[in-house]
Amino acid sequence: MIASRNGLNGQTLRKQYKERISGYRTWGQLGHAEEYMLFPDNFGADLSLDETCLSNGEVYTILTNKAAHGGKGALAAMIRGVASDTVVAVLRRVPYEIRQKVRTVTTDLSSAMMMTARAAFPKAMLVNDRFHVQRLVSEAIDQMRIGLRWEILAEENKAIRAHRARRKAARTRAEKDLVGEWEPERMENGETRPQIMARSRHIILTHKSKWNAQQQERAGILFRMFPRLEQAYNIYLELVDIFNKKSVPSEARLNLARWYNKVEDFGDEGFNKVIETFENHSHTIINYFVDRLTNASAESFNAKIKAFRSQFRGVGDIKFFMYRLATLYS
Repeated sequence: MIASRNGLNGQTLRKQYKERISGYRTWGQLGHAEEYMLFPDNFGADLSLDETCLSNGEVYTILTNKAAHGGKGALAAMIRGVASDTVVAVLRRVPYEIRQKVRTVTTDLSSAMMMTARAAFPKAMLVNDRFHVQRLVSEAIDQMRIGLRWEILAEENKAIRAHRARRKAARTRAEKDLVGEWEPERMENGETRPQIMARSRHIILTHKSKWNAQQQERAGILFRMFPRLEQAYNIYLELVDIFNKKSVPSEARLNLARWYNKVEDFGDEGFNKVIETFENHSHTIINYFVDRLTNASAESFNAKIKAFRSQFRGVGDIKFFMYRLATLYS
């Protein structure tokens, strides 16, 4: 609209903004923006380390300042790639006296991310984000659901083949009519068993307090069909309750130890792998209970980047995209 009022087409206006109006060409980080951006003034006491994908599989590591709550001053660094050596080399360009003031760094359960945090911020307490911890358990339950879904599909396919065989064996029209057309079993909510399994992913990955009436009914049917799946889901809810409870680290450690025992008694291979992961990162998981810090601000910032990328229909010019991010959030 602005372009048409001034006798310009949109492409010309965008080019004028980029080359003459925006200040992009005189931007101090232009020369290395595709590889990294650094904003030492935004290195606060509590940081979050995350990653995002810009385009064509290009992954960037993002360091954000929790104190900015996803607004101006949130972006502390954005570095191409996730390899610890590469990311640490860039972060170490920031003077040590600034990096040593960082109190906490929150990450997911990625070993590479944690290695990066330890190397770049040696005095910071490392915290694993509770929601990534919980998600690992819910994904283990979803793997159970997927396995059961294939079993249900196999059972239905077997029943369909048997029905077709009976129809084929029928010698008269009356016999064929007696066999009838194939009708899948429908549950009380009108869905077939395969449909129940396919539509239950959101149920498994969401706390039951957030289910709507339709999902509650579906969950009731699902868990009646597979009581062991309900048992697994209840184990997940117990973990959520542990994180929701305002416990001191020593109490949380004891609560988690009891929860580990329940998981071991449950005896599922996927769950056992989750426990092994938790035990490998037990110290950084327990650190959550010191100040209850999460990566929520980083996830929110990541969502803003994705929305920004979508608004401009992808990232054609990475350097200019970086400049616009820096203008908004550095």
